[in-house]
Amino acid sequence: MTILATRRAAILGALAMPALARAQGPVTLRVAQYKAGDALLLRLAGLADTPYRVEWSEFGSGNLMVEAANAGALDLAYGSEIPPTFAAVSGARVKLVAVIRGDVNEQVVLVPAGSAIHDIAGLKGKRVGYVRATTTHYYLSRMLAEVGLSLSDVQLVNLTPSDGQAAFRAGALDAWAIYGYSVPVARQGGARVLRTAAGILSGNYPYFIRANLADEPARAEAARDLLDRLRRALPFIQERPAEYAAAQASALSVPEATIRALLDNVSQPRAIVSVDDAAIASHQAVADEFARIGVIPRRVDVAPLWDRGFARLAARA
Repeated sequence: MTILATRRAAILGALAMPALARAQGPVTLRVAQYKAGDALLLRLAGLADTPYRVEWSEFGSGNLMVEAANAGALDLAYGSEIPPTFAAVSGARVKLVAVIRGDVNEQVVLVPAGSAIHDIAGLKGKRVGYVRATTTHYYLSRMLAEVGLSLSDVQLVNLTPSDGQAAFRAGALDAWAIYGYSVPVARQGGARVLRTAAGILSGNYPYFIRANLADEPARAEAARDLLDRLRRALPFIQERPAEYAAAQASALSVPEATIRALLDNVSQPRAIVSVDDAAIASHQAVADEFARIGVIPRRVDVAPLWDRGFARLAARA
């Protein structure tokens, strides 16, 4: 790049981000991600060159992200609707500011090849693996309720995804409520999808910030800019799935075909949108169900956690 081009890029960046350009000293945004997550996507989409420093931290769960944000150690993170449900109970200092609308077809109940179980009602009395206090706990409860059963009507086995995969392969489970890459891996081994979570899960994954981030204008503006960059980066997944799958496969040490199996079967393309009534209502439904089945000790109102004004994202073209 020539000196003139470099100066021009710097000027355009300053014009695009006036609040950051006026900031005193460098701005560092502390952002959580899952392995091979947002940082990889931004790099692939050519949107990683931010006018502020991003300090990425890798987490294995949304609950840990909420704890870190509540402690003031994170500025921006995302997860399912479950971690913010626990945040509402504990009074964690976080605000939900945007929503990823994503896939629900990879949230399923599986049965082994040759299983005589053909519907959710057939799970009565059976050994069902799940991951407690996650989306699997929620949609399994809802699925059973729809056929007049409850969680107490099955033999629940709480297992991590890796332990669940081992138990399922060994024939120690009659069914397995699971998500993510475990689904195509199990299906390649002959597993059959008994039911997906379509119609139960919203596919919403809220982005959240630490509650006092808005008190730091330059860092808050950086968070808004990063959310918009991520919004613009997401179409890359649908437009260049082979390149995205190859990059994820390398980073995760997962076969490329496994990742493509998920990408080719999404219920809807991922998109980041602003907060709306539907997102809050969906979150409230999750919290109410968890209160009903005793995962949280009482009913909570999740609406105060949501901030409609922090991020006003452009509509997706």
